[in-house]
Amino acid sequence: MEDMDFPTPDVAVESIAPDELKARIDAGEDVTILDARMQSDFEEWRIDGENVSTINVPYFEFLDEDLDEDILAQIPDDDQITVLCAKGGASEFVAGTLKELGYDVDHLEDGMNGWARIYERVEVSQYEGSGTLYQYQRPSSGCLGYLLVDGDEAAIVDPLRAFTDRYLADADELGVDLTYAIDTHIHADHLSGVRTLAERGVEGVIPDASVDRGVTYADELTVADDGDEFTVGDATIETVYTPGHTSGMTSYLVDGGLLATGDGLFVESVARPDLEEGDDGAPEAAAQLYESLQERVLSLPEDTLIGGAHYSDAAEPADDGTYTAPIGQLVDTMEALTMDEDEFVDLILSNMPPRPANYEDIIATNLGQREADDEEAFELELGPNNCAASQESLAGD
Repeated sequence: MEDMDFPTPDVAVESIAPDELKARIDAGEDVTILDARMQSDFEEWRIDGENVSTINVPYFEFLDEDLDEDILAQIPDDDQITVLCAKGGASEFVAGTLKELGYDVDHLEDGMNGWARIYERVEVSQYEGSGTLYQYQRPSSGCLGYLLVDGDEAAIVDPLRAFTDRYLADADELGVDLTYAIDTHIHADHLSGVRTLAERGVEGVIPDASVDRGVTYADELTVADDGDEFTVGDATIETVYTPGHTSGMTSYLVDGGLLATGDGLFVESVARPDLEEGDDGAPEAAAQLYESLQERVLSLPEDTLIGGAHYSDAAEPADDGTYTAPIGQLVDTMEALTMDEDEFVDLILSNMPPRPANYEDIIATNLGQREADDEEAFELELGPNNCAASQESLAGD
């Protein structure tokens, strides 16, 4: 779509930066979006929100000189319209066409690729451990990471490769050395930033339990076994083995205040168990996940915060704007956490969402078994994460 040469609009078309559009949505403004991508792309992932109205009209509908009246009838003429596409080329053409017809319209700068570069750092004010804890949020995919800062040191849990420079810049801004880059598991929805940060002098850490999947670079990093601890200033990050989502899935207890659960437990759901061994191995993995949750996670004090590696549209942020919640609250609100094992396994196997886009290539890249340059890496992970079981089936009342 973006490789086409579109006619230059005869009128000037204003663009809106992705972070500006995000700010409007966060402020509660009513936003109307015309998504000019193909229907399949639109259905896979798009910009949503309670105050966001989205219309999908593919760009090619606007290439005819005589626009179909049925197409125009779908587009409100009394709203401000933001047109978007994948990279910004088609949306500028569509916006220009609509502006010539009298619509109040702009287009999203760099399209959904620009939207995917939004990355926000929010302080976890509920955290009661030593130091300051931040949550990184990527709204395009729901990816989450955690930055612990204490004294003159810092550690990042579940970093994204696309934001390697951002982590180092944030450490400089905060006046600390980024000491550790830690992965919870071999991710299936995004490219890990642990190796790229290790190349920049940060100590990279991966779970020892994940090495058997075929990691090719384990000798270059630190491998963390269950119970291992990492010191950041006066804070301690403890390794807690929690298999289920994958055989190597590992959580990290950040100074007793927050358990970074990776893809094991989210604030609105639990992990899907089929991405490593497929449908045949999913029942055994689901049973393993049940055991991890009951014995390793829910056994922690009920005021311990849970912070997963993702959030979905079904997740409600806490008062501090982070996607974290105390264990006690999750037990009260998530029916799956109070079931017996058989009920739990049956439930999470009953309604699995589609697997993440390009997940096999992403896993192979994260294992080091295939290479991807920065552009390909960014393109691979565009789209929804889909690493949780169905939120609708798991939520309580």
